[in-house]
Amino acid sequence: MSISSRPFFDIGTRIRRSLLAQDCFLCHSPSGDQLLCAACERELPSSASACPRCARAGSGNAECGACLAAPPHYEASCAAFTYTYPVDALIQELKYGGQLALAEWFAHRLRQRIGQVAGVDLIVPLPLHPARLAERGFNQAAEIGKALSRACGIGMDVHLARRVRNTAPQTKLPWQERAANMRHAFSCERDLSGLSVAVIDDVMTTGATLNEFARTLKRSGAARVQNWVVARTPAGV
Repeated sequence: MSISSRPFFDIGTRIRRSLLAQDCFLCHSPSGDQLLCAACERELPSSASACPRCARAGSGNAECGACLAAPPHYEASCAAFTYTYPVDALIQELKYGGQLALAEWFAHRLRQRIGQVAGVDLIVPLPLHPARLAERGFNQAAEIGKALSRACGIGMDVHLARRVRNTAPQTKLPWQERAANMRHAFSCERDLSGLSVAVIDDVMTTGATLNEFARTLKRSGAARVQNWVVARTPAGV
């Protein structure tokens, strides 16, 4: 799919922001053309020093014991933030408050965290089941992915895969039941032979959902799958 050129995107963004001086989304102090003021930006919980495979913090940038013992179907994960306040509140505002301006802001912060994107062939948002999509009105992963696709210059395909089972919300299940809950939840009919795919999502908790989606993409021939997520839950949560 075609995407806007980066120079045009940057110019358009600067024009919109220059016309819309605003207050900080969190503390309501003046923030100029930025979504958050400088003070709130400094308080954001970064996801530094994390397992390169599952993005779980605390492994000193080495692959964690859990990934070594039972390697997931994805090869890498990158999270912009740790899922604690105020990032958790911002994500909730996007998903349930319809604050779509946050999608572009999340994409910008995630692009800064990702760094090198060479070798990625395609961006794919984690799909929502049609019933959940109709209820919410949009897929937050797709909204983040649109902006990230423009920023990275990598095409995104929102129709590549489908969520074929309307599974119970993962947050309402014990950890040990989450993998079973997601089994066979996705379908992908496109040939991905040899492609490197980056999957976009807002929050990564146990990784069960992303692991099942990676399994689906691998079955369609994907050579490599990595996760680009806004936030990763802290260890032990």
